[in-house]
Amino acid sequence: MSSKCPRILAIAGSDSGGGAGIQADIKTITMLGGHAMTAITAITAQNTTGVQAVDIVSADMVLNQIESVVNDIGVDALKIGMIGSADTAVRVAKYCAQISVPIVFDPVMVATSGSILSDSDTIAAFEKLMTVASVVTPNLPELEALGGRDSVLKHGCHLVVKGGHGSGHDLVDRLYSPTAMIKQVQGKRIDTDHTHGTGCTFAAALAFGLGKGMLLPEAFEQAVSFTRIAILEAPGIGRGSGPIGHQFVTNFQDSGR
Repeated sequence: MSSKCPRILAIAGSDSGGGAGIQADIKTITMLGGHAMTAITAITAQNTTGVQAVDIVSADMVLNQIESVVNDIGVDALKIGMIGSADTAVRVAKYCAQISVPIVFDPVMVATSGSILSDSDTIAAFEKLMTVASVVTPNLPELEALGGRDSVLKHGCHLVVKGGHGSGHDLVDRLYSPTAMIKQVQGKRIDTDHTHGTGCTFAAALAFGLGKGMLLPEAFEQAVSFTRIAILEAPGIGRGSGPIGHQFVTNFQDSGR
């Protein structure tokens, strides 16, 4: 394991607006001190107001990207976000079953703007990815679409239930093993519209922590902390839900987290 500079491979779509997807993954992994590698599954024309167009990358090309970097550079953890197609989901899951590294699966279905990013066939293929994942990180609407907590945990993975889409002044993020809740982090809800990319950021930060060799509860707590700071530092750009402020999360590596 490259603990000094964890090698994290992000398998996800590209966000031309720079707030979510591969761009958020690269920013997060880099700010935390890792080496970010990518396999792009889709190209989106996207900004803070929505997704205007999507081109899906072929499953062959996605697998070629993965094998290219893994066979040369190696990998300490994988983060899977927008997967692009059902075929890609099945083939990536088959590949992941052959490697022994932590896998964080963020089952992206809808962008923050409300735009649909996964069709029904692709969502059905998420079953394959949950089976190989170490931990799955849906938001509350995604968790409901997956059938709820028990439906996810039956795959043998861990689960993060994120509180951002809930109601109330406080929110709670909970980490579950297949049999029990093992950690929760509670915090004040941040009053902002600029939350584009929070799910991608959290999953990438979690993958970084696991790739660095942290235990899952420790990596979970760090990922929550990094994401909350980035939300607080959002630069407030764009006419819709703006990106969070990865670039302003300074000195995080030296904070002892």
